[in-house]
Amino acid sequence: MKTVITYGTFDLFHIGHVNLLKRAKSLGERLIVAVSTDDFNRQKGKTTLVPYEHRHAVVESCRYVDQVISERDWLQKIDDIEKYQVDVFVMGDDWQGKFDELKQHCEVVYLPRTRDISSTAIKQAMAVIAQVERELR
Repeated sequence: MKTVITYGTFDLFHIGHVNLLKRAKSLGERLIVAVSTDDFNRQKGKTTLVPYEHRHAVVESCRYVDQVISERDWLQKIDDIEKYQVDVFVMGDDWQGKFDELKQHCEVVYLPRTRDISSTAIKQAMAVIAQVERELR
């Protein structure tokens, strides 16, 4: 059985996330998704709108996902690859080249992102809407 793993925050779950998970699952029979904890996101300087427990539950409910684990730090990837006997490590192509050192442990694949959608873009649009609403009051 070929095992695939990917990592992400998965805040404001959207079609880009679905597309990534679907394509990742197509590379093997088993897909493990590591969802970044709130604490790890703070360490990365990221703010999420959806708490970890909710993001975990949403990702877990996706039909392409077989197992969800916590991503607690940058260094756990090699341990996860060994622990879960991972064959393929997958990330979006915005991370192209950043995880090439993992090629000595498994295949590394960078998948194209879905165009015109991201959690960051959604958050930016929400901020603009909030600002306009404040100005209209």
